[in-house]
Amino acid sequence: MSGNAGVLPVSAEEMERLGWDRCDIILVTGDAYVDHPSFGTAIIGRYLESLGYRVGIIPQPDTESLSDILRLGIPRLFAGVSSGAMDSMVNHYTSLNRSRSEDPYSEGGRPGRRPDRAVLRYVNLVQRAMPGVPVVIGGIEASMRRVSHYDFWSDRIRKSILLDSKASILVYGMGERAVGEIAATISGGGDLFGISGTATWADAGRLTVQKFEDCLYLPSHEEVAADPRAFMDMTATLERESNPWSGRILVQRADTRAVFVQPPAKPLDTGEMDAVYSLPFTRKPHPSYREPIPAFDMIRDSVTVVRGCSGGCSFCALGLHQGRFLSSRSVGSVISEVVSMVRGEGFRGTVTDLGGPTANLYGLGCGDEDAMRKCRRTSCLWPDICSRFRTDHSQYLRLLSEVSSVKGVKHVFVSSGIRYDVAMRDPEFIRGLVSRHVSGYLKIAPEHFSPRVLRLMRKPPPRLWREFLTKFREESRRAGREQYVEPYLMVAFPGCTQGDMELAAEELREQGMRPERAQIFLPTPMTMATAMYLTGIDPETGGQLEVTRRPSEKRRQLGALPGHTSARRRKHDY
Repeated sequence: MSGNAGVLPVSAEEMERLGWDRCDIILVTGDAYVDHPSFGTAIIGRYLESLGYRVGIIPQPDTESLSDILRLGIPRLFAGVSSGAMDSMVNHYTSLNRSRSEDPYSEGGRPGRRPDRAVLRYVNLVQRAMPGVPVVIGGIEASMRRVSHYDFWSDRIRKSILLDSKASILVYGMGERAVGEIAATISGGGDLFGISGTATWADAGRLTVQKFEDCLYLPSHEEVAADPRAFMDMTATLERESNPWSGRILVQRADTRAVFVQPPAKPLDTGEMDAVYSLPFTRKPHPSYREPIPAFDMIRDSVTVVRGCSGGCSFCALGLHQGRFLSSRSVGSVISEVVSMVRGEGFRGTVTDLGGPTANLYGLGCGDEDAMRKCRRTSCLWPDICSRFRTDHSQYLRLLSEVSSVKGVKHVFVSSGIRYDVAMRDPEFIRGLVSRHVSGYLKIAPEHFSPRVLRLMRKPPPRLWREFLTKFREESRRAGREQYVEPYLMVAFPGCTQGDMELAAEELREQGMRPERAQIFLPTPMTMATAMYLTGIDPETGGQLEVTRRPSEKRRQLGALPGHTSARRRKHDY
């Protein structure tokens, strides 16, 4: 068993200082190592440490030789592999498939510190260097490739990353529960099959040996590769079966093998969330780094207070990764983290964010536990907010107020964005937010203003956007504050035409807005929007969609928005 390390070791010298002759678990990541609870590898490492395991980190290993991956020796239990906080292909390439000029998760923001398809490359490295060591893959890149999926960068349908990598097991979603059970199972010599929030693979002959009556069979890889409607059916099934309490085991055949996807792990309750975020993070990059890590600089004075997202937007991976069901920390837990942050180096008095995927979903969620455990909705908020979904923001307002009262805190802002449709159900929240917790610009994501495109995105109708904007401006005047809404927009979404973009441009001109934040739709694995992009099928009606695929057409749609000129399009990455 092991006590807490001041920092999880990344070198043999650090292991020696801790008195370790061997790690129980080694975590390999495509990110620089930042011991902060906004970074997944740090959370998993510290969580496993809290269970008594000796955990080492190998950040951004050299893939050209075996020596770097062996710097900590051979782990006793397993090697965990992640591409990092971002999918490595999204990290490297824009929506127009151009190379990005910066990697915010690397020292100095320099690109090229992780390979393309990092999970596959790292697993191959581990398997060559550590024969026989179980390999556990996780993080967003593995999570969203757990079954057959469309790969935009090669423009083809690829098999589950489990089959391509031949890893022992895949963890999807927020992995604390799963990795703890995996570590205990491997330590005890047990079978990894059946752990919630994981996927495993085996020869398809296992289907004839064991009984799988309670499983749900997805269309096979060969079927989804040949038939667009089979691909759409698979994607819809993945969404329907995402309930941790009532989801079924999913089985997908591919060649002579089969992938078994267990139901999602149950979300952490408040006490469990508090325990995770109270782990002894240093809240700093590893001391070996000499240059800033941009992603850390962005979040160093922010605090995660909620996990999950109930929105179910068709283009977003959150519902299939973090889950649709929300987990919120206690006020006391958040206060403790803020106090620690205030006492740390470099704090200047401003808490830049109390949020998560969607800040104002803190303390909310389903008010009917029995109904929640059976629910098959893909979204709690679309096409309308579910009648069982709580919309009283009093807990969040209390949290904002109490953090504002911490000695040394001058300002508390909300910068991770809000759901304005939910906010409109609670005018007191909008008043409290606008009067004290907007730094000048409030980020919201209407994404579009065409009702037809918004339906495909599963976003609120334009009416709610206008109502929120009016309320925001009224409350800003009441508070005597000059502040603005910063809208995020998406162009070239499946089904979006040039006419839809002209409609969006007209709305922006009417509101006097020239948005800086507009992105070209990027098809990422496993989302419904990506299935629409691939198949050209409307998932609600079954009809055909017009899909913009050529870069010149995507640029043209972007150019319709006020402020997005041809010169700016050449200058900026999207």
